[in-house]
Amino acid sequence: MLARAADARALKAEAVTARMRAALDKYLLRDEPEAAPAAVNEFLDALHADDLCLIIACERGDQMAWSDLVERFGATVRSAARNASSNEDAAEDLAQSIWAELHGLRVREDGRPAGKLAYYSGRGSLGGWLRAVVGQLAIDQHRKSSRLVQTEEDADFDRLARSSNRAEESFSAAQSPANPEHALSEQRASGDVEAALAASLAELSAEDRLLVKLYYFDGLRLREAGAVLGVHEATASRRLTRVQAEVRKRVEAILMKEHGWTRGETARTLSETAAHLESDLEMMLTESVPGEQRAGQGD
Repeated sequence: MLARAADARALKAEAVTARMRAALDKYLLRDEPEAAPAAVNEFLDALHADDLCLIIACERGDQMAWSDLVERFGATVRSAARNASSNEDAAEDLAQSIWAELHGLRVREDGRPAGKLAYYSGRGSLGGWLRAVVGQLAIDQHRKSSRLVQTEEDADFDRLARSSNRAEESFSAAQSPANPEHALSEQRASGDVEAALAASLAELSAEDRLLVKLYYFDGLRLREAGAVLGVHEATASRRLTRVQAEVRKRVEAILMKEHGWTRGETARTLSETAAHLESDLEMMLTESVPGEQRAGQGD
């Protein structure tokens, strides 16, 4: 890989070996643990050698590498920021924020900055990965600010209206004395499902939780979520299908084994309560995805 790079940044083999091994484990051997040597070689040969050397050099504190990164990709970051922002001022703020996110505001145990550069694997182009990082940071900032301002979008009004209707229906049901035993039973069932869901999510890998969050709660398409994770849209689709099946299966197992539910009760209750658990699921996912993994985890 170093020999393929036009500028290897004076890096030694040991400086890049761990990064290449991590990418291999994450993107090939995880899904194909018995991959043939030819497939391994093909994967490693496809890594973007110059981009990966540049990023590793930046992580190691090479100031010339940092200058090259800003010079080569400053226009890319600004363009992505403009596409993700409503005006030039917001775009400029977003573009400036990216460099701090990449460098890292915290320090690791070894004294190096803990930034998002650590998530670049070399599988895709550095420019494409940076655009994905900008996009995800813009989403995170929008989600934070949208809680503080009044919405003006029709879709937002519709969503708020539906939420209001659900709240009113829940309030009316709570005030109704028609069948208190049934209401108590439903409350307990919902609590059991929420606990089982939380336990199931906790068992997922950080990347799987991030994929679910990006797709369901950040509203990204599979292509966009895949770009953040550094995988193809088809791979993201297969992974999401697998995660859905795993969570469902694990929730059912917990309900039957730990709460004594029958299989019929489990299937019926999950279908009845799924629509009411979205807000709880979003909170669980948000709390379980580390901040530094919410953007730019792949390439």
